[in-house]
Amino acid sequence: MSWINDIRVVVGLDFGTTYTGFSLYHVDDDVEDIKTNDEWPGEIGQLKTNTVLQYKANFEEVELWGYPALCKKPNKKSKYNETKPIELFKLYLGNCLEKFRPNLPEPLTYKQVITDYLCEIGKLIKKTIYQFWSEIDFMENVLLILTVPAEYSENDKAIMRECIFNAELIVDKYSENLQFTTEPEAAAIYCMHNILREHDLTEPGTTFMIIDCGGGTVDLTTRKLLENNQLGEVTERAGDFCGSTFIDNEFIELLKRKVGNSAINLLKEKHYGQLQYMVQEFCQYVKIPFTGDDPDFSYEMDLEDVAPALLEYVTNSERDLMEENEWIIELDFNTIKSMFDPIIDRIIEMIRAQLYNSSRKCSVMFLVGGFGQSQYLKKRVEEEFNQLVENILIPTQPIAAVVRGAAIYGKSLYESKNLKNMSNSKCVIATRVLNNTFGIKLSYKWKDGDPLNRLVNNGRIHKFCRIVERKTEVTIDQEFEVKNLYPSSPSETKLSFKIFYTRNYSAIYCDESGMKLLGELIIDLPDVHLGKDRPCTFSLTFGDMEIKARAFNQTNGQNYQTKFELNNY
Repeated sequence: MSWINDIRVVVGLDFGTTYTGFSLYHVDDDVEDIKTNDEWPGEIGQLKTNTVLQYKANFEEVELWGYPALCKKPNKKSKYNETKPIELFKLYLGNCLEKFRPNLPEPLTYKQVITDYLCEIGKLIKKTIYQFWSEIDFMENVLLILTVPAEYSENDKAIMRECIFNAELIVDKYSENLQFTTEPEAAAIYCMHNILREHDLTEPGTTFMIIDCGGGTVDLTTRKLLENNQLGEVTERAGDFCGSTFIDNEFIELLKRKVGNSAINLLKEKHYGQLQYMVQEFCQYVKIPFTGDDPDFSYEMDLEDVAPALLEYVTNSERDLMEENEWIIELDFNTIKSMFDPIIDRIIEMIRAQLYNSSRKCSVMFLVGGFGQSQYLKKRVEEEFNQLVENILIPTQPIAAVVRGAAIYGKSLYESKNLKNMSNSKCVIATRVLNNTFGIKLSYKWKDGDPLNRLVNNGRIHKFCRIVERKTEVTIDQEFEVKNLYPSSPSETKLSFKIFYTRNYSAIYCDESGMKLLGELIIDLPDVHLGKDRPCTFSLTFGDMEIKARAFNQTNGQNYQTKFELNNY
């Protein structure tokens, strides 16, 4: 743990689908001293900036990032900036449907775009750190906590680690100076340290749910308060692609119905900035203020003002109708509600499933994230669950809950692992619930009843050896092991452990549907004179967001441990 002793500053980075932010504080400071960045290129006072890049014409160099990469209100007297920015590229990770992922121009790949964006925000993080602590060596003295959606696989996290490394934010790909936490977990930590105390809900055993509603994903976690300001997880985390961006998509679909598909497609192709400006207008004047309480709520959008280039692309009957309406599109109460409800219905179903899977009564629900501040979302959640949950709350500045919680998590991780710390501090996260079943591929003797088509030449059969099941609650650094594993032949000089994971509870074979290869750990097996009598132990350690594999040669005492290479799917 020598690396942890060098940490002086903790950075929480919330890399989101639509918005990104970071917070930081010195390990000697109190939680109240967390600094959440609010100075971004082109804007001051916002806690996050847009997850958007604008490339130069050759796509080899970033020209603008964040808010400036999005075009501003069009000027009718001057030609509009027609270069299309790159956005929503985080949707290439996770199990997002292909139709929701943006088309990237050649030669860009999603990994390159993620890396380029992280590189830009990394420059700002470094600049901000040096303003406060000029003596800091970023690579040696900074612990970076990156938040990820609850539904991310081990492979998704490995890709993010690779991009962080390529963006030169860590010194090597497997640096311990980069740690992960999920977005709802970070929000839970923030709420525990702030809102629960405000509402006198700090008794150990109190159970609360975090509903983290971002732009791309909505993530849920249910937590219980433990002794010593620690958190346990009650049931497995859940996530889905039903964030506020999908309401924006509903607005664009409405525009297509009003002015025609071809008109919107041409606007998107030739004047993307004006389409983006319409979406921003919709967010500011409709999506955010809509509460669902006022049946007279409506909004009129003047297309001549917000997207003048669109007018030349509208043809036929759509043009006749728009000219008759003087290019005004009216969004009435029922139309707006119809955009929200399909997305909110999915969120409510996720919440219902989370409550059903929990054996404990939920005392509080917290709505966090950018979409979490929607009063209509809160209204719908209250209507559905106020008989089951006593408190349904939106914390102050819910958009910053994740990024601040990430920094608090990093501080607790530092204190729990710091060998110089004599206070016996414990990490704020005490337990997590596994989202997958984990195991290794082993070779067994073929027996009667085993499938003939799986018999291999040496009279053996390969099977999945389950080490730990999905939904198991594990503590930080808890190790699960399998002992007395032997080579299948006396001449073997190495033993390979291929690690698989699956959502299935009772998988038998490693090539079943839904089974994924996590990685491989290979150990040396000398002493061939002992034949097969060379037992080994294999184990997996859970609790940290990244899984560690360890193998132990019981004959000669050699120990192998690794954060293995993960396969790219």
